[in-house]
Amino acid sequence: MGAEVVHALAGVDLAINRGEYLSLMGPSGSGKSTLFNMIGALDQPTAGSVTIEGEDMARLTMEQLAWIRCNRMGYIFQSFNLLVVMTALDNVTLPMIFAGVSPKERVERGKELLTTVGLGDRYHHLPTELSGGQQQRVAIARALANSPDIILADEPTANLDTQTGREIIDLLKEMNESQGVTVVSATHDLKMLDVSDRVVYIRDGGVEQIRNRDEIDIHVGALDDH
Repeated sequence: MGAEVVHALAGVDLAINRGEYLSLMGPSGSGKSTLFNMIGALDQPTAGSVTIEGEDMARLTMEQLAWIRCNRMGYIFQSFNLLVVMTALDNVTLPMIFAGVSPKERVERGKELLTTVGLGDRYHHLPTELSGGQQQRVAIARALANSPDIILADEPTANLDTQTGREIIDLLKEMNESQGVTVVSATHDLKMLDVSDRVVYIRDGGVEQIRNRDEIDIHVGALDDH
């Protein structure tokens, strides 16, 4: 930033286990979003490394990174990021096109995923014809389209009311448990912590602390360590 050097992350040392549900928490400007993007192979560090099953992301070509993002990662965004001119089914099946899935299989799997997230009667609805919670369900189904190993959820309940947010959190946890996918969520939502295996607190570009779920008492408006 001009003459000023900003270290968005500094000295982060974090291992995420396969099948884990991990929540990243931290105030605005803490580096949480940057860490989230590093984990998702959307950004690369200027120093240090990000590895997935021992493979250094910085050593991969752009084509290899694109393949990983398409086949091994599923992304869920707080603003849903659905294509408004495409139906729910078309949005879900879009990632499968880039993965080379046949048209027939795309439609079958897309309908199966939408049914799984409770939208079996909304295949042909446009995003503008769906509620916020329904749009987020479509986004979750899309994230699962190519059977990823890792789901990255960036504030997935931020634009939802309390009840709908709870439903989305429970749905993510169900996917985590039933399909064994690793879920990494950047969040400010205390309800998200209730289903997490571990919570990583980020502050000033570093990991301030890591807590297991059983070490945290969650109350309305606050959380306390044991």
